[in-house]
Amino acid sequence: MAKASFENSMKKLEIVVSKLESDEVSLEESLKLFEEGVKLMRFCHLRLNEVEEKVQILVAEDAETGGQLEEFTG
Repeated sequence: MAKASFENSMKKLEIVVSKLESDEVSLEESLKLFEEGVKLMRFCHLRLNEVEEKVQILVAEDAETGGQLEEFTG
């Protein structure tokens, strides 16, 4: 998945899931879609972990310098 973005991968994953739920694909196509879905899910999971680590580092650095962080309420 060269140059894949998290957002694009999530969109592709949604399409894969939708196709798998449709009952309109053959067993062989379902297997291919499932394999693609697993790859996309792994990519997204790894990307989320990377971002989480960066956020933790930034929060730790800010805490060391005495910065004030406000709680994110989404």
